[in-house]
Amino acid sequence: MLGVIGIGDNVCDLYIGSGLMYPGGQALNVAVYAKQMGARAAYLGVFGNDVLAAHVIATLDTLKIDHSHCRQYEGENGYAIVDLVDGERIFVRSNRGGVVNKHPIQLTPADLDYIRSFDVIHSSNNGHFDTQLGLVASIGPAISYDFSRSWRDSKHSREICPYLDFAFISCGDSSDEEALNACRRLRNEGCGIVVATMGGKGALFHDGQYSIKQEPCPVKAVDTLGAGDSFAAGFLVSFMTAIRLKNGAMKDQEYYLRNIQAALKNGAAAAAKACMGAGAFGYSKHFDTDRLGS
Repeated sequence: MLGVIGIGDNVCDLYIGSGLMYPGGQALNVAVYAKQMGARAAYLGVFGNDVLAAHVIATLDTLKIDHSHCRQYEGENGYAIVDLVDGERIFVRSNRGGVVNKHPIQLTPADLDYIRSFDVIHSSNNGHFDTQLGLVASIGPAISYDFSRSWRDSKHSREICPYLDFAFISCGDSSDEEALNACRRLRNEGCGIVVATMGGKGALFHDGQYSIKQEPCPVKAVDTLGAGDSFAAGFLVSFMTAIRLKNGAMKDQEYYLRNIQAALKNGAAAAAKACMGAGAFGYSKHFDTDRLGS
């Protein structure tokens, strides 16, 4: 069974209109989606000790996603305040990860032994994990990273792309040509495969040899939060399972290309499914709306 571990951010998304909060965060979302797709999944990150953290932890327990290597400190858990306009999620503000700012992840030998048991590590620009990428790059699992919109920071991308097997970038406001140029730049900076997600315009794959456009699956979105993370999970689980079945050998170009195309379709289908429910993956709970004014 494919093993996927999300390392980095977890949050509660606090919805202005409904007074409901949903567990989320890029790294945590990918772990949850991977679990739903049949992978063995885990999460490693930093929790606060408030009601938001308690809700995220309880949800992981319900979903049977291991979080035994997480840290917990006194202070606020990460949160983001979210509004919905015609099904499109809009981030209003956040506490930028909360307690993790004072306590970023520093991996121990025990953590590294644990991480070695997975096939894929997924982190993000919000994960406070960049300083550890070089360390995990040497131990075996493929590394996937979601830049979101931070791919525009070329200094940042140059520093971490040499460690990345997969990069996902958000290009919803870019043309196909602009997105492809962004993919080419990150590829030239050292990343193996780059996928630009483009919202309603689909996605674009680039690996230095092939550039492939994936059309979206048309749906009437209830909530687009989590669409990019679900695309990443769908792509990674599909493609990395194919690699695992082939014992890592992808020299057969027909096999490689067929599975890239399948992975892109699975990513698009996963993103469409995520858009049909509230929050990243559900599990809502009412929160104290006084927090919206803080």
